[in-house]
Amino acid sequence: MLDISHVTKSFTRSRKAVDNVSFHVQRGEIFGLLGHNGAGKSTLLGVTLGMVYPDAGEVVIGGVSVQKDRATALRKVGAIFEAPAFYGYLSGWQNLKILAALSGFTDEKELRRLVELVNLTSRIDQRVETYSHGMRQRLALAQALAPMPEILLLDEPTDGLDPEGIREFRDFVRNLRDQHGLTILFNSHLLSEVELLCDRVAIIRQGKLLYTGDGTDLRQPHQQFALEAENLAALIPLLDRFHATLDGTTLTLPQNVDVADVLAAAIPAGLRLRALTPLKETLEELYLKVSAG
Repeated sequence: MLDISHVTKSFTRSRKAVDNVSFHVQRGEIFGLLGHNGAGKSTLLGVTLGMVYPDAGEVVIGGVSVQKDRATALRKVGAIFEAPAFYGYLSGWQNLKILAALSGFTDEKELRRLVELVNLTSRIDQRVETYSHGMRQRLALAQALAPMPEILLLDEPTDGLDPEGIREFRDFVRNLRDQHGLTILFNSHLLSEVELLCDRVAIIRQGKLLYTGDGTDLRQPHQQFALEAENLAALIPLLDRFHATLDGTTLTLPQNVDVADVLAAAIPAGLRLRALTPLKETLEELYLKVSAG
């Protein structure tokens, strides 16, 4: 759905904001663009939207080059780029009609459907200056979805939202993918949100692409479990048999060993197990590992 190929952009001679970045986003997936503030994420989205012209490289959306035919390429795109701006003295509905009309969209019935979709019906006729930050984000989403695009580009969409707003936004984005088939590129510096929301991730640092994937190929080649138990000594005679190690209350096993087999052997030997908790490497740990490398 989206191909970013060897994109490079400099604003000064001393530093490249984006340095030879390439990745693709599959149709129907939620893809996270992850990096600290200033990593080059927004510049890359600007190039994708044709608002920033690259020094080199190309962005292709649905088979159409943004750099060669921007109008056609962006017909399939909805976006929230940087901070959404509205006329505060006008109602949400008036803002939505005006901004949708700028792109040639005037179907009021469809606009009403989008207002309902983003759960803004009860406040749509009130002035935007009375809206909370979360309500402004929902109005921006309605604008980005008029008409319903095939791919949605979101630039730090949860920035400034409270925890309830972030959770609501996350559920809404999932629904857009699951119920409406949208492809979504989600740009964020919030590791937790990317981990909860995205199928795959690209990690960018100082304009360079460090990693693309779902993280499984970089995670530890073993599985770990935290044990809450009595008589852990019952595990010791079994360690060599299962190629395992026991460090305090942490049991480490090869990926091809089923922990159920270990417990089936350990419990008759006297292990009294109260809890077994898988220990998984977080996206934050993965990000720090890749960035340090």
